[in-house]
Amino acid sequence: MNGFLDGLRTGVQWLYDVTSVPILVYFVVINLSFLLLIITAGLQFRRYLRMRDASVDTLGGELALGVSVVMPAHNEEVGIVTSTTAMLSLRYPRHEVVVVDDGSTDNTFEVLREAFDLVQIPREVPMDLPLRAEILGVFVPRDGHTRLVVVRKTNSGRSEAINAGVNVAVEPLIAFIDADSILEPDALLRVSKPFTDDPTRMVATGGTIRAVNGSRVVSGRLVKLAMPTQWIARIQVVEYLRAFLVGRTGWSRLGMLILISGAFGMFRRDVVVDAGGLDPDSIGEDFELVLRIHRRMMDEGRDYAVEFVPEPVCWTEVPSTLSVLARQRRRWHRGLWETLWAYRGMLFNRRYGRIGFFALPYYWVFELFAPLLEGFGIIVVVLGLLLGIVNVPYALLFLVLAYGLAILVTLAAMSVEEWAFHRYHRWRDLSTTLAAAVLENIGYRQLTVWWRLGGWWASLRKKEQVWGVMTRAGFDEATD
Repeated sequence: MNGFLDGLRTGVQWLYDVTSVPILVYFVVINLSFLLLIITAGLQFRRYLRMRDASVDTLGGELALGVSVVMPAHNEEVGIVTSTTAMLSLRYPRHEVVVVDDGSTDNTFEVLREAFDLVQIPREVPMDLPLRAEILGVFVPRDGHTRLVVVRKTNSGRSEAINAGVNVAVEPLIAFIDADSILEPDALLRVSKPFTDDPTRMVATGGTIRAVNGSRVVSGRLVKLAMPTQWIARIQVVEYLRAFLVGRTGWSRLGMLILISGAFGMFRRDVVVDAGGLDPDSIGEDFELVLRIHRRMMDEGRDYAVEFVPEPVCWTEVPSTLSVLARQRRRWHRGLWETLWAYRGMLFNRRYGRIGFFALPYYWVFELFAPLLEGFGIIVVVLGLLLGIVNVPYALLFLVLAYGLAILVTLAAMSVEEWAFHRYHRWRDLSTTLAAAVLENIGYRQLTVWWRLGGWWASLRKKEQVWGVMTRAGFDEATD
């Protein structure tokens, strides 16, 4: 036993000597880089707020391009009518809603047919994007004026459902919206504005995704924002704020936005078709599509832009159980790895400019490798303390740089968001958010490290991806 301990102590000592300083430097750099993104986002928020002084009505003038809202739906019978009605009632001068029933085994289509008096039409669906699935029928409301199209197809996944919706869509802009998401009434107006301002260059825009858990919803509209009651959801509120709102605004300001969430993104239809649509074999299909568009545009030498608009909010329900959250994070990190690996040829390639030299290296070093290096650092510090190799001052310094700085960065992101948009009006909600920013680093963050590593490892072993059931608790939907 003594020999084993001596060997273990020697091995850990060597690891500590080699990695102690690089690990500390890594955490300093990752937190400072995110702080830079927060500062950049703050500057963008200030510019955006000045431009926002114009009334929303001016956003929806004659120059606004038509939008086809594509909603993939699989077994959504409980909320599909409410979601579809809410999408139809969005403020926009010209938009249609395309619901794609992806082989639902419940009554998703039946409730839609009854609610909107749907009738089948002999409409031939163009195959601008190839499909493996079979189109079973195209349906529209009998009244002849409600701009709703419902497509039924055999089940083949979300990506193909969206591609089918793109094939059916007739407007020049396509908005991808999950059927269980809630959009603010002016969301289409705001997220489409960059296309009106810069119609020749703009190819894609994204909007903010935020957690709706604990809030009050009436007829598919958020009427009262509140913090969730569960701490696991409260911590995700902080995560989404930092990553979706502040982080992506910063990347957009720098002209290096490479990720638009599939829950709320808008694209030029012709660009999506030219790029080949969503890849049904990709786990990170949204990330993969945006990267493919970047690569195609640069390969063709075209002048283009991708922009993130911070205020049109899409509200979604975040996982409220550890099992569902674990599946989500494993899938996210697996998708990140597989997409980055597929586009590794863009790394440090002069043809791809700032995307190849800054954005992609950042995602490799500070997104993909973050759980690996953090997990390694935790193991070395804990083993070193137990074996008497790592001294207490170093362990404290590790905690300060890895987690203390992370808390400060999160608080800075929250401060910038609150200054710009002031979403939460109750002091109780603000104090809960502050507490969640601290608690995120105690247990929760370490669990996500393990889950993300699990997703990466499953991909390396070429284990078949099983999506699983993303169980949702449902909105606090009022009936009055």
